[in-house]
Amino acid sequence: MSFLKKSKRNIELEEETGEKLKENKKRKNERKGEVSLQKPDEEINDWLETEGQLAVDVYQTKSFFIIQAPVAGIKPEDLDISIEDGILVIKGKREKIEEVQEKDYFYQECYWGAFSRKVSLPEDVDSSKIKASLKKGILVIKLPRIIKKGKKKIIIEEEE
Repeated sequence: MSFLKKSKRNIELEEETGEKLKENKKRKNERKGEVSLQKPDEEINDWLETEGQLAVDVYQTKSFFIIQAPVAGIKPEDLDISIEDGILVIKGKREKIEEVQEKDYFYQECYWGAFSRKVSLPEDVDSSKIKASLKKGILVIKLPRIIKKGKKKIIIEEEE
């Protein structure tokens, strides 16, 4: 399976997992005969408040796989990028500059707080040479591809 298909499948699985968790919780409560005092949206928010998901673009060039993510307002020291079992993990936290009361918002679409994102790495990545940079609020991670040479002649040794 190609890297891009694998990444797309992982994103779909993450979305599906969130939906399944909400559905399973609802069914479990119905079986127990429990009634939730929270509105459905509040239950979802409780689950999501722990950590947000970072939006990413993933594409390839001849030499690299590139991951880009908007991280406006975040300093490099507030980000943690690591590799765990073939998965690139990006974690960080976006702090609010000013506390605003809920009643004073007209719209609240920006995510504040802890966030993370996991991206499965393809097998042909040289993980020892991954580089990350931050410019104008965009995180760019370059994953060098291992270039496989076309044809290689195998020398046959004669044994006596």
